[in-house]
Amino acid sequence: MQTYSGGCHCGRVRFEVTGVLDRISDCNCSICSKAGYLHWMIEPSQLKMLTPWESLSTYVWGTRAARHYFCPVCGVAVLRKPRSQPDKISVNARCVDRIDLAKVSLGHTDGRSFSLPQD
Repeated sequence: MQTYSGGCHCGRVRFEVTGVLDRISDCNCSICSKAGYLHWMIEPSQLKMLTPWESLSTYVWGTRAARHYFCPVCGVAVLRKPRSQPDKISVNARCVDRIDLAKVSLGHTDGRSFSLPQD
């Protein structure tokens, strides 16, 4: 296990994660594909927020089950509480400092197949 630090582009949002960064997932849903988000799924206990959660902006849509946390200054999406795994936290691997993503196993998630409830 290793402790990684990371954050947004401007540095306002900072966090640490203790874990093994050996697998990430590229999701093809509309928000992940447009934002370039790469998911590193972790347990909440692995995350230490250095910036209070209240300082982040939150985006919700559709079923309102997922929470997308981003910096209110630079707009970079750093964390998610995914609808598909509500007991986990997804860290945007692109926001982890000083890692070589080419050395991490890349999986794929078919987020497009998640259907929204019909009204």
